Amino acid sequence: MTWHFTVYCGSRSGKRPEYAEAARQLGRVLAEKGVTLIYGGGHVGLMGVLADEMLCHGGTVIGIIPESLVESELAHTGLKELHIVPTMHARKALMAQKADAFLALPGGYGTVEEFFEMVTWRLLKLHYKPIGLFNVAGYYDALLAWIEHAFAEDFIAPKYRELFFVESDATRLVERLLEAVRTNGGTETPSS
Repeated sequence: MTWHFTVYCGSRSGKRPEYAEAARQLGRVLAEKGVTLIYGGGHVGLMGVLADEMLCHGGTVIGIIPESLVESELAHTGLKELHIVPTMHARKALMAQKADAFLALPGGYGTVEEFFEMVTWRLLKLHYKPIGLFNVAGYYDALLAWIEHAFAEDFIAPKYRELFFVESDATRLVERLLEAVRTNGGTETPSS
């Protein structure tokens, strides 16, 4: 069986070379493990790096992009499968529907919003798919500290502590997500 992972990541590459290198590592690992990549369909930033690396290693890549970004010439023209949808909402819905698991590389507002939407949907039992956060070079340390603060201040119940995995290594993150999908179809909450 082929698993499909939706990856959220920046349309920019960030300041540090570690971010692009992590995207390349993730692309290689996904291709080697036969996982199909579903992503935002762009050719710029970490999105482009990730897709290009997957394609270089013979991986399968599915892009999903709203019409407004195609018109801005941000669509990746090297994809065999590119879904052009009318809105960002339609993009996010299709990316969620096609995925067996979700993970986020470094990115900005959009990446974090999409990641937390999937975490929230899991909390609300709208899906049971595993979720991973790729904490490259400590990029998400401050975000993880905020999450701990939210627990400490009782804005998030303790039972929701383990809604997603956090890893700083691409292979380890993909293996944990694959294990969760294979063993329970993502129907149980992952353990750290």
